[in-house]
Amino acid sequence: MEKVAIFVDVQNIYYTTRQRYQKHFNYSAFWQQATAGKQVVAAIAYATDRGDSKQQGFQQILKNIGFTVKLKPYIQRRDGTSKGDWDVGITLDVIDYAAQADRIILLSGDGDFELLLQKVRNDFGTASDVYGIHSLTAPALIQAADNFIAIAGALLL
Repeated sequence: MEKVAIFVDVQNIYYTTRQRYQKHFNYSAFWQQATAGKQVVAAIAYATDRGDSKQQGFQQILKNIGFTVKLKPYIQRRDGTSKGDWDVGITLDVIDYAAQADRIILLSGDGDFELLLQKVRNDFGTASDVYGIHSLTAPALIQAADNFIAIAGALLL
């Protein structure tokens, strides 16, 4: 049975599906598709915490599906920009789990993860799948993945 480790850049998936389709990502459908016939060694969703009840309800849904939810405080800067980036945390966890998994499943369109996927393939022989919105996923990330799965159709609510 193939061992998979799943890592979700929640903010990236939320904003790209909203921008492209004006819809939400269907985490339940994704889970069924990505884990069928596989052993899940880790499933982590990385999100920002604004402390509102709607967001907490969403986080509970993710936990009920099978994800561990890691939260980082939402930071609003004086200039109006915000910060809630999980790139380093995701990277560290992927490296930690790469030796235990046959396949890394990354949900993000962020091109910064290209080097990470190359590293886990080279250092651990771990394959990778990337789920993202095709037109909003960095071409370098698509090329670095063994498989790119476009978020569309049944993966949307």
